[in-house]
Amino acid sequence: MEQTSETAAGRRTGAPGLDGRERDRLGARAAEAARRLDREGIVAVALTWVDVSGITRTKTVPVERLEHAAAWGVGMSPVFDVFLLDDSIVSGGYIGGPTGDLRLHPALDRLVPMAALPGWAHAPALRYAQDGTAHPLDTRALLRRETDRLAERGWAVKAAFEIEWAVSDGGGDAFSPACKGPAYGMTRVTELAGYLRDVLKALKATGVKVVQLHPEYAAGQYEVSVAAEDPVGAADTAVLVRETIRAVTMEHGMAASFSPKVEADSVGNGAHVHLSLWRENAADGAANAMAGGPGPYGMTAAGEAFTAGILRRLPALLAVGAPSVASYLRLIPSHWAGAYACWGLENREAALRFVTGAEGEHATAANLEVKCLDAAANPYLLLAALLAAGRDGLGADLKLPEPCDVDPAGLAEEERAARGIAPLPASLAESVAAFEADAVLREALGEAVTDTVSAVRRGEIALLDGATPEQVAAATRWRH
Repeated sequence: MEQTSETAAGRRTGAPGLDGRERDRLGARAAEAARRLDREGIVAVALTWVDVSGITRTKTVPVERLEHAAAWGVGMSPVFDVFLLDDSIVSGGYIGGPTGDLRLHPALDRLVPMAALPGWAHAPALRYAQDGTAHPLDTRALLRRETDRLAERGWAVKAAFEIEWAVSDGGGDAFSPACKGPAYGMTRVTELAGYLRDVLKALKATGVKVVQLHPEYAAGQYEVSVAAEDPVGAADTAVLVRETIRAVTMEHGMAASFSPKVEADSVGNGAHVHLSLWRENAADGAANAMAGGPGPYGMTAAGEAFTAGILRRLPALLAVGAPSVASYLRLIPSHWAGAYACWGLENREAALRFVTGAEGEHATAANLEVKCLDAAANPYLLLAALLAAGRDGLGADLKLPEPCDVDPAGLAEEERAARGIAPLPASLAESVAAFEADAVLREALGEAVTDTVSAVRRGEIALLDGATPEQVAAATRWRH
């Protein structure tokens, strides 16, 4: 799947949006793609976007309408950006109510047949206003702008999501784990070998490069890791992976949950993000700033500053990375969820785990894993916020505190305070308050996005006010 920019619209450079020439170009490309898809037996294309509540929404077009959709878009109400997880609607200062329209255009560089849904293709949606300018709530365009801002400073980021999900063999709303073997055990692979084989086959046929797949800790839980790519591509892939897994699971008569908390008394599903910062070296090619330097565990000064920028803003980042009430049932100490704002080398209890890779591959493998995140997040919005935080760290030449090499929950409160290790927000309300007060994220995301995120988060808080953990888990279980 080629990783090139579809259009310059909405970029921080001020380039124009969709004019007549650009519409003609997109239409011609789409017509060619439609002929190819038709030969492959594709009858429809799903145009998807992820809303602020983290749910993937879609409008679809027959393949013969792809040319028109690429040139002129498909109409959609802006109100979807203020849907809550139960499909109720709130209003923000910029979005709300039944009026208005925007246009969905397929991202043709990411148009791909879906092996798990025969006859269907998938394309992320680019969202424009009717005048051809980028819509302010298009989080994919927002992420593109953040990658451009880093590129203006000579930096690029490679990113990848780890995606966890739990498989249920029961019908209805209850969860019944589809495998009974021990955590991380080969028994779980054997029990669902045909299913896991089909997941891997479908991902490969769809162009996703899988790095590994394994059973996880919770009942019925698995995790898949994919290869790193540019941030926009990584977010596109995260959506494609989840929808592929969902389709294969249903084909096998089961159900997949990506919820942060499938069951109230069990560990939840994370969606950890891996990031590495790169600079083009005229003599040697691309160089990984997370390795080969004099800083902690081989970081360069830039790699350290980028990491420190993310560490500094973690409480506010949770409003986009752990964005549901259920997220805070998962984000608890001593559960490998990263409940404390600290970092450490290969420390799976730290919110930021620094990974060097095996001796001899540091230059390519060293990266930062952000662990306090889950799949209720919009991956485009989350990566945009993470890049903005890292960019701010670069601009301020931030330094990291001393690393944490133990479970921070095991330290006395006085020692944690002396080491600058603070617990992350314990509720969505706390993270939203931190987010609303964060000037760096507000500037990067823009007022429309900031206001809408706050409105949706506060709407979910009100929706689930007074609910028990079991009720929260049940309300969230099948939504993401």
